[in-house]
Amino acid sequence: MKDKYRLNIPRLNILSREKLELIHLSTLEVLRRTGVAVKEPKAVEIFKKGGCYIEGERVRIPENLVEWALRNTPPRITLSDRNGNPAMFLEENNVYFGTGSDTPNIVDLYTGERRITVLKDVENVSKVVDYLDEMSFLMCSGIASDVNSKISDIYHFEAMVNYSEKPIVFTAWDLENLKTIVEMAEVVAGGKERLKNSPFIALYTEPISPLQLAEEATQKLMLMAEKYLPVVFTPCLITGATGPVTIAGGLIQGNAEILAGYVLANLINEGTPFIYGGGIIAMDMATSIACYASSEFMLASAAFTDMARYYRLPMFSFAGCSDSSLYDQQASLEGALRILLSSLSGGNLVHDVGYIDSGLTTSFEQIIVSNEVIGMVRRITQGFEINEETMALDLIDKIGPGGEYLTSEHTLKHFKENWYSELISRVPYEKWEEEGKKDLGIKANEKARHILENHTPKPLEEKLKAELRKIVKSRDK
Repeated sequence: MKDKYRLNIPRLNILSREKLELIHLSTLEVLRRTGVAVKEPKAVEIFKKGGCYIEGERVRIPENLVEWALRNTPPRITLSDRNGNPAMFLEENNVYFGTGSDTPNIVDLYTGERRITVLKDVENVSKVVDYLDEMSFLMCSGIASDVNSKISDIYHFEAMVNYSEKPIVFTAWDLENLKTIVEMAEVVAGGKERLKNSPFIALYTEPISPLQLAEEATQKLMLMAEKYLPVVFTPCLITGATGPVTIAGGLIQGNAEILAGYVLANLINEGTPFIYGGGIIAMDMATSIACYASSEFMLASAAFTDMARYYRLPMFSFAGCSDSSLYDQQASLEGALRILLSSLSGGNLVHDVGYIDSGLTTSFEQIIVSNEVIGMVRRITQGFEINEETMALDLIDKIGPGGEYLTSEHTLKHFKENWYSELISRVPYEKWEEEGKKDLGIKANEKARHILENHTPKPLEEKLKAELRKIVKSRDK
């Protein structure tokens, strides 16, 4: 399907075919020889029945079982919007951007202070994402501190589905909360079968590095496989801490963790809609910080995307995030680089737009500016047409030396094909002075405020809202 989200120019490739096969074969060796620790007994039994070698919690997976699971790969996952309309086609080089999840802090849009996140912030981020054209999906971007912490994830989902029609990638604290969130999604979709056929949700959950399928994460993966609903199962490996310090070693270990989950999902339900990807995050040895915007993390993400294409799996990637403690020049620089690289490498479901402070804080300004950068990068990656009309030989001959093109029909017809920013300044210095000498951060703040004060997302039907509220109150007891 050709649309504005598909790249029309050659992709950035980090790994050659030979290196892709080497990573794959090395991963098979890790799964065969070392295996993974599986903390959920039911999952151990499923692996055992599937033909794996079991010693207590240790599960060693034979090569043929991994290859069998990969042959079941759905090369495309379609995520719908809240109303059941197809919204994202996660395949090949289609690139979609969205926010991140579960930051404990947020930069207050009106005071500029970094503070603990509350539920209203999750609602506000949802409204902003609902408004912005380049934001295709939504994650909660915060952990609400003013609700019951045991079910704050359920409150997050209720806020997101109430304040945006866009697809939702969500997290769940435990199996019971996941069951509740899926129940809420089924209510919105109009039933279990409608949600299964036109899912507007995908669960994000993780293995634990190194090489562990933790109990709760495994239970959640198993439930999504049983229901045949999309799941993002990605490691968050820190090189030099929870994985080898080298990118190659990190890729192999992380790949083994992903594929172990994929084998389990397929043993439960062949062809489970599975989204590949994850973080091979470099640790700054001077500060012990896991760096969201390091060159090594960007390089590893691009290499992981190559592996996703090799396996023909949709890819979960990163962009628009920064290690800066505030929204500033560093945040813009790092966020833009990640957006460009994720677009060129062809990640499909690209999250974390708006993260600063190494994933601990959400910034509205970072979201707004990243939206502008995505538009600019989208224009670059779409390339341009070369044909009789665009080469304009007859027009060049007609205008001739010393003429002008401003008043030509050709200019009128094509000038809107260029990308125009709402925020990036292209005015002379004097005009900029007259307009108040506003830098990009000020303009981003003003735009975010304008959205919150003027944009009204299309509401859920009152009957659905009431049913969701009833479910949440019941769990809150």
